[in-house]
Amino acid sequence: MTKGASMLQVAVLGLLLAGGLTIPYVATAQPAAVTVSAAPGAFPLIRGGRPARIEADVTDYPGVLRAVQDLRGDLASLSGGAASREAPVVIIGTIGKSAAIDALIAAGKLDVSGVRGQWDGFVQQVVEDPRPGLKQALVIAGADKRGTIYGAYDLSERAGVSPWSWWADAPVIRRAEVFIAPGANVQKPRVRYRGIFLNDENPALYGWANKTFGGFNHAFYERVYELTLRLKGNYLWPAMWGKALYDDDPLSAPLADEMGVILGTSHHEAMMRAHVEWERYGQGRWDYAKNPQVLREFWRAGVERMGANESLVTVGMRGDGDEPMSEGTATKLLETIVADQRKIIGEVTGQDPAKTPQVWALYKEVQDYYDAGMRVPDDVTLLFADDNWGNIRRLPEPGKTRPGGYGVYYHFDYVGGPRNYKWLNTNQIERVWEQMKLAADYGADRLWIVNVGDLKPMELPTEFFLDYAWNPDAIPLDRLPAYTSDWAAAQFGPARAGEIGALLDGYTKLNARRKPELIDGATFSLVHDREAERIEAEWADLERRADAVRAALPGDADAAFFQLVWFPIKASANYNRLQIAVGRNRLYAAQGRVAANGQAALVKTLFDRDAELTRQHDAIKDGKWVHMMDQTHIGYTIWQQPDANILPATQLVTPAAGAVLGVAVEGREATVEAATDLPLIHRYGTQNRWIDVFARGDAPLAFEASSGAAWLQVARGTAGSGGDTRLEVSVDWSKAPKGIHRVPVTIKGAGQVVTVTAVVENPARPPASGAFVEAGGVVVIEAEHHARATSAAGVGWKTIPGLGRTLSGVTSYPSTAPSSLAGQGPSLDYRIDFERAGASDLTVFVSPGLDFRGGKGLTFAVSLNDAPPVVVNTIPDASEAAWNRAVADNVRQLRVPLMIPSAGVHTVKLWRVDPGVVFQRLVLSRQALPESYLGPAESVRR
Repeated sequence: MTKGASMLQVAVLGLLLAGGLTIPYVATAQPAAVTVSAAPGAFPLIRGGRPARIEADVTDYPGVLRAVQDLRGDLASLSGGAASREAPVVIIGTIGKSAAIDALIAAGKLDVSGVRGQWDGFVQQVVEDPRPGLKQALVIAGADKRGTIYGAYDLSERAGVSPWSWWADAPVIRRAEVFIAPGANVQKPRVRYRGIFLNDENPALYGWANKTFGGFNHAFYERVYELTLRLKGNYLWPAMWGKALYDDDPLSAPLADEMGVILGTSHHEAMMRAHVEWERYGQGRWDYAKNPQVLREFWRAGVERMGANESLVTVGMRGDGDEPMSEGTATKLLETIVADQRKIIGEVTGQDPAKTPQVWALYKEVQDYYDAGMRVPDDVTLLFADDNWGNIRRLPEPGKTRPGGYGVYYHFDYVGGPRNYKWLNTNQIERVWEQMKLAADYGADRLWIVNVGDLKPMELPTEFFLDYAWNPDAIPLDRLPAYTSDWAAAQFGPARAGEIGALLDGYTKLNARRKPELIDGATFSLVHDREAERIEAEWADLERRADAVRAALPGDADAAFFQLVWFPIKASANYNRLQIAVGRNRLYAAQGRVAANGQAALVKTLFDRDAELTRQHDAIKDGKWVHMMDQTHIGYTIWQQPDANILPATQLVTPAAGAVLGVAVEGREATVEAATDLPLIHRYGTQNRWIDVFARGDAPLAFEASSGAAWLQVARGTAGSGGDTRLEVSVDWSKAPKGIHRVPVTIKGAGQVVTVTAVVENPARPPASGAFVEAGGVVVIEAEHHARATSAAGVGWKTIPGLGRTLSGVTSYPSTAPSSLAGQGPSLDYRIDFERAGASDLTVFVSPGLDFRGGKGLTFAVSLNDAPPVVVNTIPDASEAAWNRAVADNVRQLRVPLMIPSAGVHTVKLWRVDPGVVFQRLVLSRQALPESYLGPAESVRR
């Protein structure tokens, strides 16, 4: 049984119960699966609205008894009733700590061969005749403390209680009948340490925790610990912006150990000391070369305070305040630091330091020390990191092992360049899957930890990350698209799960294109590719669908839907609309449009709407989540956040006296004073173009527009409040003559005449079937729309649906296969019908991944027809400026010049060379394309 399967079971169970159906048990049901019928051998977890009775040995771990009590409460909430003395029995216990469990094992009635001695493992098994007088029981046995806890929480989740029932107010849907199928469900994790990092927590989590709990104390952490365990996590880096878990509340650390959560400290906080503790108690400089004795005593106190609490100790050292150490720091000094820290660990614990789990985080410049030859003892886990933007920097060689293993530190939130991203969830689970699959494939599976910022609103990617850490095999590529709908079913039931899953996919894709904090009035083009309108339409569609789902859901689901779906969509849509309005205001002001003033007013309205949405979030559940959306996000000018949201500056236009005609056209920002051309209208390309006619004066504007040819159509739109009217220029292709033609559109008004010439191409030669058609010198192809995908040497291609900025990503698997020789490995073929011979630039859009093997960039190759392939480095420029652009744009664009030998069909090939390259899009152009963020829409394929 897998976690992914668990969510699916919950979805199916909810559907059956919601529909009032009784489905007979079928033999293909998974062992110990949740069912809704009293099939032969099934155990009645809930029957007739009454739950089973839970038994546990009082000698078991206190953390286990906590989880048992939580399970009792969950089943009571699910059933709406209380267990009777005669109720069916669930027996829960830890091997070696529970007499009941040990007796069942000794009697041969409970098979624990699959979990005995397995870290965090558990078995759930329906057992017949477990003891005299009891005909049947559901038995949950853990290999260790956490295994038992996971077994209890897993049952609760599969029965219908979401891990987010408190943290996101996910409703608990009543169930009158729930059964557990016969057989045994055995689970154990792939990744040993699976954790979250609360970070960058001011102002949002900080404000909420202080209001709700009075600070980051044990009451706060009790909720965090429970959630971590319900998600099958086991490791925590606590909040550290001016906070110290051990020092702030002495009860927090013992509680973690009791509940079963392993504590650590972040990548730069060594020896179980929070950085702020140096500010509180440190003496002298944070410099080991000059202040070693004081630092050793500081670290020693951290290990002494840790005591016997289960911990994973960070070793190493960075500069003061999570900054790099002094330039040119010798790796020898850092090796000395680690050696001295391990000596302290050994002295304090009284045992070989190798018996105390340790981790060395290769974060930022520390990776460079590793590359320069710095090494730590083999029992220390090497924690590789991403680049803070979701691109893993390094992984071990396939098959290379060490006793301490390898891990990955990943980010869903970041403070730093090129811009903070802290406000909303901007993480596609498809991207997380692609990167963390690399980690799993390459054996970096000792520790996975992710920076979740404020925790909310990262609910979806956090659960996905921990699910994937528990069992990557449970979420193969063919199951990935169903994850969000399964997750939605687990929160809201199945009736609208498909719709909600699509909303989650939709908003995370749009937000991942470019983090909101990086979007401003100039991001999306207002004059090319109808880009701003496309962005607005995409968000408006998500809003409309979110509103419809919200209206259809029952009232007890509204708070959860608001938090998990509706608010992020509404807030993101509003923010994008706000920034587009800022851009329009500035463009219109430069054009002298009176409508600029309406856009200025709209900016203020949308700015106020942002505050209103935050107020609504503060008000849900009677203020339960007040301050959780306090993060500032409007008004960035540098990488660091503004202290408060800032109303963007706008410009007002003073209208000229009387009626004054203004004209602007697609493809240019300047107004048309007398005459200009429209961009090309092509039968197999862009089908229509726009002309804006607008008022520049204070009197109403009347105008006429006429076409110079009957087959060139000019459709007049509804006039806007500022006097703007959009004219749509299109072609009746059934009547248009072949060839290239120039047709005037004449606009007359207020005593002025402006001529806009439509340039129309209707090719005489029909395009080839099955080929993408070059139109006006441009071809745009989504990477998954290849004509043929060829495998070689056991390596093939897979499409990751939804990944990237436009449609999807295409990459090669297995990822651990050696590099291919250019022209001899797998290839992707794209058939293109070119208009003519001559030069054309191919731009290949790839995900902004890094060379995780330690080289200077992952490569692929390009060829045209049978010509020799040209090798392309995905990181041709390793500068910080180039990296800033790649992560901000969430894509790299690689240009390759091609020479097209003739008009007609030719094949462009992308060749695999290195693993890990993810293709998103191909664009071929004869000349520089107009500036837009996403580029033109995909070309026609006949």
